[in-house]
Amino acid sequence: MKKRLSAFQTIILCFAGAILLGALLLTLPFAARNGQATPFPDALFTATSAICVTGLVVRDTATHWSAFGQAVILLMIQVGGLGVITVAASFALLSGRKIGLWQRSTMQEATSAQKVGGVVRLTGFILKVTFLCELVGALCLLPSFCRDFGWRGIWPAFFHSISAFCNAGFDVLGKEGAEFASLTGYASDPLVHTVLIFLIVLGGIGFLTWEDVVANRHRLRRYRMQSKVILVTSLILILLPALLFFFRDFAGLPIHDRIRAALFQSVTTRTAGFNTQDLTQMTGAGRAVMIFLMLIGGSPGSTAGGMKTTTLAVLLANAVATFRRRNDAQYFGRRLDPAAVRNAATILMLYLTLFLGGAVAISALDGLPMDLCLFETASAVGTVGLTLGVTPSLGAVSRCIIMLLMFLGRVGGLTLIYAAISERRTDLSRLPQEKITVG
Repeated sequence: MKKRLSAFQTIILCFAGAILLGALLLTLPFAARNGQATPFPDALFTATSAICVTGLVVRDTATHWSAFGQAVILLMIQVGGLGVITVAASFALLSGRKIGLWQRSTMQEATSAQKVGGVVRLTGFILKVTFLCELVGALCLLPSFCRDFGWRGIWPAFFHSISAFCNAGFDVLGKEGAEFASLTGYASDPLVHTVLIFLIVLGGIGFLTWEDVVANRHRLRRYRMQSKVILVTSLILILLPALLFFFRDFAGLPIHDRIRAALFQSVTTRTAGFNTQDLTQMTGAGRAVMIFLMLIGGSPGSTAGGMKTTTLAVLLANAVATFRRRNDAQYFGRRLDPAAVRNAATILMLYLTLFLGGAVAISALDGLPMDLCLFETASAVGTVGLTLGVTPSLGAVSRCIIMLLMFLGRVGGLTLIYAAISERRTDLSRLPQEKITVG
């Protein structure tokens, strides 16, 4: 009897297949501005970064890729942001095909839904919210980009709207002599700052949270505990780092630019990847906070990567319960499932191992300072895209490490483990218990 792939194996294979297809399209001669075929390693790196909505690049998106190449990258960003499984399910729905139980189970894992029931309806909701936000965002960006590029500004308006909502960090604003510029040319533009901040936050809080907001609006008591935790944690992770950046890193800017820069940097660091300031001029404290934010990332079921805000919240709740000698972690009058605490601890261990291990390997291979490598690996595994200028100069092996980190950061460490290990339960019998001292 032929064994069917598990939902986790399907997710990983779909992401890998989308990356390979995108890389092959980017190697075509007309995908580059110079009309020459891009080397496959560079195309593969770009495709991995786009599908994993990261933003780290080895070729400047604006100056190297043609309109076709940029369109392929944008399509990959959209597919990666929504999730390959969600996009495939959308085509199935549009064609009128029936969605079976196995497909629904895979969709549940891909969207981080809490149950199989209603996952098809959730997929439709995800598509509506995504396209509406991206369309409104593009229309709001038009005045700034059309002012600078004329009618050609329509393309960057839509490109950056989709890239921001999908938390990708790709931009098409570079030019000869000023490559990898990101949004530094719009450091004083309040409209671009405001629109992109909203798009990044909307894409990063998760579609399940959005479903709660649409259904219950201002009646916060009716929200699911997870939605409350996500909203509160996200707000704290925006405001507190913004205060640090305001007082420590951007003190030389005029007050209005200073506020915008601090707030934008706090928001974009959690997996969006745009920057409006020179990151190499950030203080050591500022870089350390950015690494922390990049590892945390967005929320479950969102376009963002990272360990997720709920992982941090669960670990903090468990620490508080330990300090107070309580048996259970809790939030908003609800007890957390012990399995969530175990999963959060495992995810933390996985991300720290990938983050530190990758940095050590790159530092040893390329002879780079450890602090620079830590920043790049945090950006890769958190699928952020911010860089201190290291990635384009990395050797072949180090680039492979970055690609692997981006892929694992997008599909999730637990997804990889569950895909590799049989789903058969082995805990029907339990071993004798013995205490061990920790701390």
